[in-house]
Amino acid sequence: MKARVKWLEGAAMVGSAGEAGAEHAVVMDGPAEYGGRNLGPRPMELLLIGMGGCTQFDVLQILRKARQPVTDCVVELSAERAETDPKVFTRIHAHFIVSGAGLDPKRVERAIALSAEKYCSASIMLGATAEITHDFELRDTAGSVADAPPR
Repeated sequence: MKARVKWLEGAAMVGSAGEAGAEHAVVMDGPAEYGGRNLGPRPMELLLIGMGGCTQFDVLQILRKARQPVTDCVVELSAERAETDPKVFTRIHAHFIVSGAGLDPKRVERAIALSAEKYCSASIMLGATAEITHDFELRDTAGSVADAPPR
């Protein structure tokens, strides 16, 4: 894997990754006190987004293999950082909102656990400095909502 980050101006930069011909780019920016102009997410926000994408991908793959009728999945993440440098993540919470008709809560819970404990490289890496917790709610496309306690 390779990536490239080019400074644009102030605290703005553009990062790119991918193979030649299939590169993807994202603009990042820093805080205003360092010249940022809110042109894009901050690099640490992208780390959090990356973890959310990684774990959601795993959970969806596991649920598809289990033939669960998922129609939507959202992961809402919240994080706390250390007060002093390096301001690493110290706590991260992932709240999954999984929608579909007749989803099995035990299969959803198991998919989230497998992602957290075995498959999601981003979660496992960030877990070296942060306490990571998960919970979920199911939204039945017929209208009922079931909540699961935090793990």
